[in-house]
Amino acid sequence: MLITNNIRLAKFIKRPNRFQAYVELDGEELMVHVPNTGRNKEILVPGYTVILREENNPQRKTKYDLIAGYKGERLINIDSQIPNKVVDEALKSGKIDKLRKYNNITREKTFGNSRFDFKLSDDKGNEYYLEIKGVTYEDNGKTAFPDAPTERGRKHLLELVEVLETGRGAGVLFLIQMENVDYFTPHDQMDKLFGEALRYAYHSGVDVFAYDCILGENFITLNKAVEVRL
Repeated sequence: MLITNNIRLAKFIKRPNRFQAYVELDGEELMVHVPNTGRNKEILVPGYTVILREENNPQRKTKYDLIAGYKGERLINIDSQIPNKVVDEALKSGKIDKLRKYNNITREKTFGNSRFDFKLSDDKGNEYYLEIKGVTYEDNGKTAFPDAPTERGRKHLLELVEVLETGRGAGVLFLIQMENVDYFTPHDQMDKLFGEALRYAYHSGVDVFAYDCILGENFITLNKAVEVRL
């Protein structure tokens, strides 16, 4: 997907809370919005170059969203709204082999008391529920999720098992918001219970996908499957 808004490069200064950060742009310090509740400590480092997306909304307190950052030479997207958009584009273009047969794609659908990112179906009435998790943590080629404890994420995995028990398909896709990585694994040191839930879901029959992305400062698209190590 192409980011059509104006893109600016800035120098990261600090992040006083989850949703706000300060950057230096054109020699001036200004506050920007951070559309990600994760920690992103390896990316949002004082002095590092970050990517800003201009938002033309006069009702906003901030003019820019901080959507990505350079970790050395590696560009990592951190916009939490991006993964679902990238996967939606990939599903519609048939880039995820196992899910290619599902030609009806709907977003934010409820099943029982649960809401999932995607409901997929085919013309025969087969249904599949898919949850998306954006991955921003990387360490020497290893990528992991989550980068902050997530009870909500654990709950989603257990709900996917409940979907399977009704005879429907279920899966979780970890979208790695960077390229040239080696593998994906649950971040057990950050959230042991999430890792346990992911392994339980996998052994119960839930599909576990991981895909990296090709990206630049104004675009990002799903690339290829990445090895999952559980």
